[in-house]
Amino acid sequence: MDARLNLFGNPLLGTFLKHLNSAGKVISDSALPAATQELVKIRASQINGCGFCTDMHTKDAAKAGETATRLNLVAVWREATVFTDAERAALELAEQGTRIADAAGGVTDEAWANAAKHYDEEQLAALVSIIAVINTYNRLNVIVQQPAGDYQPGQFG
Repeated sequence: MDARLNLFGNPLLGTFLKHLNSAGKVISDSALPAATQELVKIRASQINGCGFCTDMHTKDAAKAGETATRLNLVAVWREATVFTDAERAALELAEQGTRIADAAGGVTDEAWANAAKHYDEEQLAALVSIIAVINTYNRLNVIVQQPAGDYQPGQFG
């Protein structure tokens, strides 16, 4: 399988990805726990059917010490006992923020209030930002049919 466009060879997309990666760096350097960041990226990528990002973020999370049990249960986090209340709140916000078109009102006040119980304002800002950024990456990869499976942890720096 070949991608429809070379995301890394196209000058316009290369410039766009450089800026998107800079936004991602701001978030990764934030006070939002790294494990939460990866769980959110994995869940949004699963929802969006982005194999490339799902592959990347599960591998990066595993390399960072995430357990296989937790990685295998991200898609069914509501029924899993291995996530903290804070992680569950972040996953709910990520799902609602990713499925905006599926929910008439977007993100519910209840989901927001639950996240706000666990995260301070800076962490909430990072959480909202990471949901937006991963959804952008997912859409790029899905549109161009970026192949999945060959990612190596740390491949992009």
